Amino acid sequence: MATGTRRARALLHGLSSCASLLGMDTLVTTEWLAEELGNDDLVVLDCTVYLRMGESGFISESGLANFEEGHIPSAAFADLNGALVDTTADIAYAIPTPEHFGAAMEQLGVKDGTRVVLYDDNNAMWAARVWFMLRWIGFDNAALLDGGLKAWKADERPIQRGAAIVDKAPAGSLSLDPRPRLIADKAEVMAAIGDGATCLIDALPAPVFNGDMQPYARPGHIPGAINVAGTAMLDSETGKFKPADEIKAMLPDRPEARTVAY
Repeated sequence: MATGTRRARALLHGLSSCASLLGMDTLVTTEWLAEELGNDDLVVLDCTVYLRMGESGFISESGLANFEEGHIPSAAFADLNGALVDTTADIAYAIPTPEHFGAAMEQLGVKDGTRVVLYDDNNAMWAARVWFMLRWIGFDNAALLDGGLKAWKADERPIQRGAAIVDKAPAGSLSLDPRPRLIADKAEVMAAIGDGATCLIDALPAPVFNGDMQPYARPGHIPGAINVAGTAMLDSETGKFKPADEIKAMLPDRPEARTVAY
């Protein structure tokens, strides 16, 4: 379950305003990325996962096959069904240890001093997850491609087929500086229900939040949570993030609260 301190919440509020990080914004355009491709310090990662409804709820499918059909040139595939999660856990998409995640990122070419651009083919939700996990281990120089693969194709940018070839291996390693407060566990959330000091945000679509749609074992939401659907932050036609002021207006104005999003 993902959570943010005031600092993390402020980053969420300002995501689409593109706060500059070492010459790279938090959101980058396809034009920017096309110009930067080929630089030795740039790592591009496709983070796609697909979800479909089965008889007992959501079934997740790796985006690897789609990646091999066509991806942004030089991109590698970030496997959120394998290397980037704790596959031994009883629940899907459990976070691994910082050391496990850091080692997986190193294998993809992420090192100290690199710039990372993340994208997916599913409304930015998976790219944003990896962006958040990089922040969790202390790596801040990562950005989301605004509009993801959909925008890249719409702008008629080049597509590469076949398996990923990580042929750029920057010297050095990836330092870890974990921020444990960015993750909340079950016990913390249970204690936070009704405490008045915590803001719980359910980022799932309204029908799931309301219990009208049941993709999980139990319908509904955590008591006291409010609904701010992640997809509502995106333009439905382009898949790009809406203006920062529109996103900010969707969020509760509680700068003093610890915010837990799920």
